[in-house]
Amino acid sequence: MSRIGKHPVEVPSGVTVTVNGQDVAAKGKLGELTFSVMEEIVVSMDDNKVTVAPKNDTRRARQMWATARTRINNLVIGVNEGFSKELEIQGVGYRAAVKGSNLELQLGFSHDVIVPIPSDLKIACPSQTEITISGADKQKVGQIAAEIRGYRPPEPYKGKGVRYKGEYILRKEGKKK
Repeated sequence: MSRIGKHPVEVPSGVTVTVNGQDVAAKGKLGELTFSVMEEIVVSMDDNKVTVAPKNDTRRARQMWATARTRINNLVIGVNEGFSKELEIQGVGYRAAVKGSNLELQLGFSHDVIVPIPSDLKIACPSQTEITISGADKQKVGQIAAEIRGYRPPEPYKGKGVRYKGEYILRKEGKKK
């Protein structure tokens, strides 16, 4: 039995959740998100709680039970509070700046890396070596953060590159004479 799936999702005040068959929609102060639940899962709504249960006892239904519950919980948290990721840039001459609807990164290449900012996300640079990504959709926030980190991942010798805030980089020793 799923330990995560058996707990109902609490809907806070200010958020409205509608269940229409296999589609779940959440609407709050940060926008509106929808999610289509898998065929093997039954979703029901009663007095500000969304409950998720498997239709039958197949292996796939048990696997998707907690996944569906977590995705619905992320919808509710996203439209109410939102999600954010913070990135750090380390390296001489490495910096970031938001210019218009683009994020410009100088990462030691012969050219600047220009990343278009999606309309439903907010990217801010409090300093030249910090990037903050925030939005309602957890998947999109994590995806854009991973793409930005992917342009210059931290290298193990000097630690230069783009990393998540608080990420530990296992350092290697350089070659010896």
